[in-house]
Amino acid sequence: MCSLTNFVLSAYIARSLGAAQFGAFALAYLTYGFANNVSRGLSIEPLLVRFSGAEWKWRRATGGCTGTAVLVGLATGAVALIAGVLLGGTTGIAFVGLGLMMPGLLLQDSWRYAFFAVGRGRKAFVNDTAWAFVQIPLLVALKETGHANVFWFIVAWGAGAYFGAVFGMFQARVVPRLVGATLWLISHRDLGPRYMLENTGTNASTTVLSYNVSSILGVATVGDMQAANVLMGPFKIILFGLGMITIPEAAHILRTSPRRLPLFCLAVSAGLTLAALAWCAVLLVTMPLGVGHLVLGSIWRPAYPLVLPTALAIAGGCANVGPGTGMHALGAARRSLRASLLNSAIVIPLGIVGALVAGVLGALYFSAAAAWLATGTSWWYFRKAMRESSAIPAPTRKRPRSGDRYSTAGTAQHGV
Repeated sequence: MCSLTNFVLSAYIARSLGAAQFGAFALAYLTYGFANNVSRGLSIEPLLVRFSGAEWKWRRATGGCTGTAVLVGLATGAVALIAGVLLGGTTGIAFVGLGLMMPGLLLQDSWRYAFFAVGRGRKAFVNDTAWAFVQIPLLVALKETGHANVFWFIVAWGAGAYFGAVFGMFQARVVPRLVGATLWLISHRDLGPRYMLENTGTNASTTVLSYNVSSILGVATVGDMQAANVLMGPFKIILFGLGMITIPEAAHILRTSPRRLPLFCLAVSAGLTLAALAWCAVLLVTMPLGVGHLVLGSIWRPAYPLVLPTALAIAGGCANVGPGTGMHALGAARRSLRASLLNSAIVIPLGIVGALVAGVLGALYFSAAAAWLATGTSWWYFRKAMRESSAIPAPTRKRPRSGDRYSTAGTAQHGV
């Protein structure tokens, strides 16, 4: 529901405002994604790793977790407001709107993951549905009353999130504790800062690349890139939906059947990668038949050539989901952080070089190649994390008896 709401928002802005304002929205949206990853690293990830399924501890932990999300929202919102004032123009007003809405956006997101951590996915669905029921009528009303610009559309998006943020308090019967945020950060200082750096490192590659493409090729080009991402939105509904349950499920597998964790992670990566490529094929066939204009209006034509490289980059990211999930379940924050930073160190420079050499297509194809290169490093780090973990028992082998010609075969046959 959350992904569907954001998909509708992006498509509606693309159809209503054109490439330039949609590009400004894209930069603001990417900045929100960066702030959201800071919040998730400091607040949500420790909750998912340490309190998934632990209902008797959940209420107190959720108070500190959501309080941390509010604190991050206030800090990043203030930065966005300052940036908006300094930038000015269309991009500036988009950042001003984002700064005002940031606390509500981050708090609402924290409720979603908090509910999934304790197995209450129904409440997360209801909360996101309430957000949609507030946001969509506001978007339509703004267009009908002549207030269709990027600032008011971002305010409508954030207003729905604020409603969901307040509604979540009643659902959980928990009030975010700003004082508890300090205790939360101290208690989970071994995980939170590392997961924050890991999440922002992963997101920084997209954000920094978009900022550089904007400065090299113009803000409208960023709008075209975001339009291609919007077309991948229906697949991202599956991707983000699974993302909310993979870490709690991996943590459960680690407790109950730890030897199955590598197979679970491989299945997650393979399934998501194949699904991304399949959706790309659907888009390439159906967009010229009218689907592109239906979703994006006139922006679909410059966005169409960007679909394939965008999908290849997303598929590379999907192949990374499995090892990342496994390292989080193992609590191997140091390993996952190193993998994330190394991935960003590969993606950012290659993407910028691609933009300089071959424009927007070069940026996307080079980024896709970098994403697949980074996948190998993530699996390597996951393998090392499993070897270092005491939670996964090492395989044992019986030493064959001297002179027993069948001992080795028997051992293999019985899987010892």
